[in-house]
Amino acid sequence: MRTEPQTRSTGTRPTGTRTTTGTLSTGALSTVRNLGILAHVDAGKTTVTERILYLAGATHKRGEVHHGTTVTDFDPQERDRGITIFAAAVSCDWDGHRINLIDTPGHVDFSDEVERSLRVLDGAVAVFDAVAGVEPQSESVWRKADRHGVPRIAFVNKLDRAGADLDSAVGSIRRRLHPAPLVVQLPIGQEDGFTGVVDLLRMRALTWADGQGGAVEGPVPAELAEEARRRRRLLEEAVAELHPGALEEFCEHSALSAATLATALRDLTRTGEGLVVLCGSAYRNRGIEPLLAAVVAYLPSPLDVPPVRGTHGGGEQRRAADPAAPFAALVFKVNSTATGRLTYLRVYSGTIEKGAAVLDAGARRTERISRILRVQADRHTEVDRAVAGDIVAVIGPKAARAGATLCLPAAPLLLEPPSVADPVVSVAVEARRGTDTDRLAAALARLVEEDPSLVLRTDPETGQTVLSGMGELHLEVAVEKIRRAQGLEVGVGRPKVSYRETVTRAVSGLLYRHVKQEGGAGQFAHVVLDVDPLAAAAAGSAGGADGGADGGTLFEFRSAVVGGRVPQEYVRAVEAGCRDALAEGPLGGHPVTGLRVTLTDGATHPKDSSEMAFRTAGRLALREALRATATALLEPVVELTATVPEDAVGGVLGDLAARRGRVSGSTTRGGTAVITATVPLAELFGYANRLRGRTQGRGTFTTRPTGYAPAPAPQPGTAAGTPAR
Repeated sequence: MRTEPQTRSTGTRPTGTRTTTGTLSTGALSTVRNLGILAHVDAGKTTVTERILYLAGATHKRGEVHHGTTVTDFDPQERDRGITIFAAAVSCDWDGHRINLIDTPGHVDFSDEVERSLRVLDGAVAVFDAVAGVEPQSESVWRKADRHGVPRIAFVNKLDRAGADLDSAVGSIRRRLHPAPLVVQLPIGQEDGFTGVVDLLRMRALTWADGQGGAVEGPVPAELAEEARRRRRLLEEAVAELHPGALEEFCEHSALSAATLATALRDLTRTGEGLVVLCGSAYRNRGIEPLLAAVVAYLPSPLDVPPVRGTHGGGEQRRAADPAAPFAALVFKVNSTATGRLTYLRVYSGTIEKGAAVLDAGARRTERISRILRVQADRHTEVDRAVAGDIVAVIGPKAARAGATLCLPAAPLLLEPPSVADPVVSVAVEARRGTDTDRLAAALARLVEEDPSLVLRTDPETGQTVLSGMGELHLEVAVEKIRRAQGLEVGVGRPKVSYRETVTRAVSGLLYRHVKQEGGAGQFAHVVLDVDPLAAAAAGSAGGADGGADGGTLFEFRSAVVGGRVPQEYVRAVEAGCRDALAEGPLGGHPVTGLRVTLTDGATHPKDSSEMAFRTAGRLALREALRATATALLEPVVELTATVPEDAVGGVLGDLAARRGRVSGSTTRGGTAVITATVPLAELFGYANRLRGRTQGRGTFTTRPTGYAPAPAPQPGTAAGTPAR
């Protein structure tokens, strides 16, 4: 770890820092850190970001969430609601290193912003509340980071709060996230008396006075000396168990030097085998300098991560982080502003300059880069070029969407886009004035372009425009954005959840023959299908063979045809047809999930068979099979965590039972109870107001999607997809 700043007078920043200017030099990739701040809502992500910017000299005043003066929460809705809604990119310099930082949302409804950010990051700081420990969204974003292989360090925040306990928070990290926590600091003081930390690597104390001063270095307090030595020993033993080089030194000397510890911690962080844990209080400006030093020391640069992988011409290609390589960048965010249409890029290889022509590899469309901007949230500084390792915004591309690959036309490459979860809540929207209908349609189209997790469609039965998203708050924010930006009066229908259908009984040997002969070339396809329910779907899981934990379709297809009775290209066509049939189920036209289809036999015609004929046969055969077997309705369910006063527990539990909730746990902490339950999403509309009423405004709750579960049968006279209440 690098040496933290020495004693400073109140009001000064760390020496040797400077504000970000210009673009990255081609020889400085090892000094770049592209990182995100990840956490549950209200754990202090934005405050940590503000303190980093202030200490690095990128801002001249500390922004506060409760004052609406933060750099990254610049949108009016973010300041009104006091939460981060949109991922914001900022840059600063610290100790000769460029830090490109993305402050991500903590609310589950905006998890797609986190997903797209993680796709372009090299490392992350996971922030945890020292009182609450690991909370539901903390766990959700942690799993996303696992999927993307993003190395992390942890910062246990709010140690100045009543009930704060570093060991308890670390214990919850170990139990719920399952890493190997490597605690490198010991708090000095508790709760309101928290004043600093003991650096266990160099066995020194770092303390902060109230105000804006920097860290004051000194000896370990005598009353903590024995505890510091004990924890240093535990740290050495834990590192030696995980790192071969450290183990060798530990066996030889029965101890580890600070240099060996630092090297081992860096290696363990970058491989994901260990988690460096630091602590502090961002609001009181305590612990941020050591956090920045850890970011520089332990998190990887673009040179330390594997080359990005893409495809071209059916084969895989890799591009290293080399400014001299062909240009390739991934679009992770699109935003329309007064400056123009901003397209946010992570440059993985090569160099891009103003005026250059680039290829949108997915759309096969050439775009021109008219301006390149260094981004500071809602402020921008124009630069002449961007190189590998940079995160910038560009103006010029007119059609590139989040997930698109921009590359050199002469060296095309298609990068894997971030995954997008299926929406779970829908509302009908309409302009209150008929003259505004076209303006609303244009505004909605722009909104969906900026946020891929929003889906827009027209209901074929009612003709209504339906907007679907990740939750009630997600849709509220989207509609309010249109109202504010366009000055439109928008009517919104009651939210509805997105149901799924699944099969509950197998059907075997279903034969379907597709024959069409109306002059010219005919169509002939003969298929025999078996359809079976998947066990994971029956358990209510949303992940599995062909789906993810975010609610994707669970579907398996296999061929048991022998003797070449159906050629392989026709087998693929049958699978494509079956996937087409999954779009609408027989109960209420909901997407179908949780089934396995096996092609057991078939026949072809020497002249009339084609891929189109077999795709049609696959679609119609599966539709017929779904009508022939038993199907059931599935509804989205969430894990709800409610924090309420102890005297309100009975009323809250009764209300959850009335909402078909199943309580899975309840713990008491300092006069409050934390209740965990699984609840159908459809039952939670308006729950925030009900909870506040039952707890006199003191209750809060969060939710985390857990998949789908069987829904109750509809009452007579109600439509499929409207569960009994």
